[in-house]
Amino acid sequence: MEPNRFSDITAFVAAVKMGSFTAAATSLGLTRSAVGKSIARLEDRLGVRLLNRTTRKLSLTDEGAVTYERWRQVLEDLDEVDATMALRRGKPAGTLKLTAPLSFGQHHVLPLLDAYLKQWPELRADLWFTDRYVDLIEEGFDIALRIGEPKDDSLLLTRTVAWQQFVVCATPEYLARRGTPQTPQDLVNHDTIVFLSAKRPLPWRFHMPEGPYLFEGPGRVNIDSSEALHESALAGFGLIYLPTYLIGKDLRAGALVEVLRAYRAAPDPIRVVYPSKRYLSPRIRAFIDLLMSQWEAGAPWDIELAADA
Repeated sequence: MEPNRFSDITAFVAAVKMGSFTAAATSLGLTRSAVGKSIARLEDRLGVRLLNRTTRKLSLTDEGAVTYERWRQVLEDLDEVDATMALRRGKPAGTLKLTAPLSFGQHHVLPLLDAYLKQWPELRADLWFTDRYVDLIEEGFDIALRIGEPKDDSLLLTRTVAWQQFVVCATPEYLARRGTPQTPQDLVNHDTIVFLSAKRPLPWRFHMPEGPYLFEGPGRVNIDSSEALHESALAGFGLIYLPTYLIGKDLRAGALVEVLRAYRAAPDPIRVVYPSKRYLSPRIRAFIDLLMSQWEAGAPWDIELAADA
């Protein structure tokens, strides 16, 4: 790019926005003559007239309208880069308001928050661990961790950071006593402990050669708490269907044994969600950066299981 070209483009865009050479000159700290010379140089370089000049006002030619829109966008993009870098250099401050599903939050978000607050001791955090759907915009949250496919919402940005993989498992003692199911259809002959969601049994999803298969109970025991479900399985009540982020430690230790692995359904995405703003505040950016640095090679519960597989 020629030495004066960027300043010439800036002068042209300012003149169009302000409506006159004089106003553009004032905004840029230049003389009216300097603005006029910049625009004349652009016209000479392009070989077209960009502006129609009269004693009362300026108006764009057809060529001027095309170049103005392109150059205006370029300058705005440069301003956005500067603003983004300034925010990233800025020190996170204030209170991070975060929400996540109850069990996932307790097991895997709290350790991240601990590292986050240690890194930025002047920050505070308000946490809502709940399984209900939280409206980030309406309820004033900075960020959410959600499980499942995203809903269409132009006001939110979303990024997949991990996966929720459900597995069927039981204690070795239960399997020795009752046998190991070989196909999902065998579950009707077993003691199953089923999770109740909104007072309804949560189906167990499987992938069969002929297509999806749902086991919908009835369960021998039905419980509305994933933690209680987990403890019931460890006590030998029967088979459970829970995600690896809750039972990974027991699978690694052999306290629980996975069955029907060949019929696992596809995992669900775990996403970080935040309001769509032109510039992210430093506290939101700092948490997302920490999350990605911790999980960029894969979620810890899945890495550990893969290492033991």
